[in-house]
Amino acid sequence: MTDELSVLGIECWGHHGVFEHERREGQTFVIDLTLGIDTTPAAASDDLRDTVDYGSLVAQVAAAVSRDPVDLIETLAGRIADVCLLDPRVEWARVTVHKPDAPIEAKFGDVTLTITRHRPPTSPRKGEADD
Repeated sequence: MTDELSVLGIECWGHHGVFEHERREGQTFVIDLTLGIDTTPAAASDDLRDTVDYGSLVAQVAAAVSRDPVDLIETLAGRIADVCLLDPRVEWARVTVHKPDAPIEAKFGDVTLTITRHRPPTSPRKGEADD
């Protein structure tokens, strides 16, 4: 069983999109993260080193959004999930990318994509038996 840690509404600036003006001018992207982690060690120790430092994670996510423009929010969401899964304590990451200024010729509230990615299962080390 895992616990869930969420950081919602992370505002980032990026130059992602299919259209040239999106890449040139950039726009705001809003990111929501939910991570599956075991918080038992941190709760017992009351030590930041025993959990995910969400302040550092937010900085890493903002950096991932601001670099290397891509066409699709699907690609961007995958990049962000990969950043979240760099910490071995994160079992899974749910990432929502909001693109509130998407170039749509109609009145709308938001465009979002939500993905969930899981840490790949680890294979047994040499000499260990499979259970």
